Amino acid sequence: MTKAKTKIAYLCSECGADFKKWQGQCSECKSWNTITEFRQPTATTGALNSAINRNKTAGYAGVLSSGVQRISTVQIENAARVSTGLSELDRVLGGGITLGSVVLISGDPGSGKTTLLTKVAAVMSQSMPTLYVTAEESLSQWAKRGVERLKLDFNSDNFLLSDTDCVEDIVDQCIENNIKFLIADSIQAFESNQAEGSAGGVTQVKNCAKILNRLCKQHGITLILVGQVNKNSQMAGPQTLKHIIDTAIHIEVNDASVRILRADKNRFGDTEQVGIFQMTEKGMYSVDNPSRLFLSGSDEHFEGSAISVIKDGARNLLIEIQALATEVEGEKSIRNCIGISYSRLSLITAVLRKHGGIPTYYDINISLVGGLKMSDTETSTDMAVTAALLSSINSRPLPEDSVFIGELALTGELRQIPQIVPRVREALTHGKKQIYIPAVAYHKSMEQFVKAGQSIHPLKNVRALIEALS
Repeated sequence: MTKAKTKIAYLCSECGADFKKWQGQCSECKSWNTITEFRQPTATTGALNSAINRNKTAGYAGVLSSGVQRISTVQIENAARVSTGLSELDRVLGGGITLGSVVLISGDPGSGKTTLLTKVAAVMSQSMPTLYVTAEESLSQWAKRGVERLKLDFNSDNFLLSDTDCVEDIVDQCIENNIKFLIADSIQAFESNQAEGSAGGVTQVKNCAKILNRLCKQHGITLILVGQVNKNSQMAGPQTLKHIIDTAIHIEVNDASVRILRADKNRFGDTEQVGIFQMTEKGMYSVDNPSRLFLSGSDEHFEGSAISVIKDGARNLLIEIQALATEVEGEKSIRNCIGISYSRLSLITAVLRKHGGIPTYYDINISLVGGLKMSDTETSTDMAVTAALLSSINSRPLPEDSVFIGELALTGELRQIPQIVPRVREALTHGKKQIYIPAVAYHKSMEQFVKAGQSIHPLKNVRALIEALS
């Protein structure tokens, strides 16, 4: 075997950023003393290259290049998609997984990555040769989850399971068994004989991902990689893998059972879609009506509770905000926020005090039902937070089946928010009867969604909102 030439680079072990020379601090992730020397072969020969039939003129992600062509002669092909059997995952992928693509799924430990992909493997084994490589647990442990706990139906003729951690072995197994769907769990657990360092290091992760990606592009294999995350719940080494994969999906954990899938890269679809799952003892299930997860579901009508509509990706979700205002027990008032930005709450109480004439010297606790978290830039819930506070301060429930959508300005005015018409429509579709919105946002087109017993209330400012709720 010909000895490989080496190329020296410097990579950050925290984020995978590439540098031409060593430096003390990574300019990408700001970590100190994480940049190490990386020796990468620039040309290799031997068993691995012959196994995957690599050509010197490899093009896009390892696909054999056709050389220089005029654009008029380039054949445009529409990528074929298949369903994963999970509607919410299909939604995030853009309508199903694209055959021949490479997808990276990351998430915190316990977020449900393996549980989710075990279901996908069972579905895909019904239609094509499927291999699941589990380098982080034994075959017995994996099979016990899939067969006994999740009770999934695998096609024994099509489904294969491996616990190897050698990427060259995976290449051989895929070619020998004509595998068309491969799940590798996880990329940080694999090692390549062609690279230096231990499993999980930037050198190994980068080389293993490249080898598997090249294999899949040249042999028409659909690949799902599982990725671990760092201490900030971000994909470990994102710069290393970002240009290799086609789609990157992250699983967010909002509470004990809710899982939200988001794509931050998707060559075959948009990144605006989000998928919502619920984790149960029998696995992860797609949630067709996610709004029910973020509403209390109680038949009783409580004070201090208000409903709003947020836009998460391409979806409009009804959420419930609960507020509790009580007499101050200490020397100064206390503010506790769960899911709501503390700065937004401070702004709202200041506006209520200045422009609404409402005393806000209370201990205030406020939270979102269902474990969602709003960013500091989310302003569409301002009216709902205001309404919930007024309800708790006045010890009076809000109008039944009411929804509040709008931003509160420092001047006390109620301001427009983006795409309010679809939000109003979502609220009306769920049977809500009274929709309170800023007057500047009202449009006649909203009335076409109003049914008997439903109404829209345009309001100019916070005083108008206080009067409407009196």
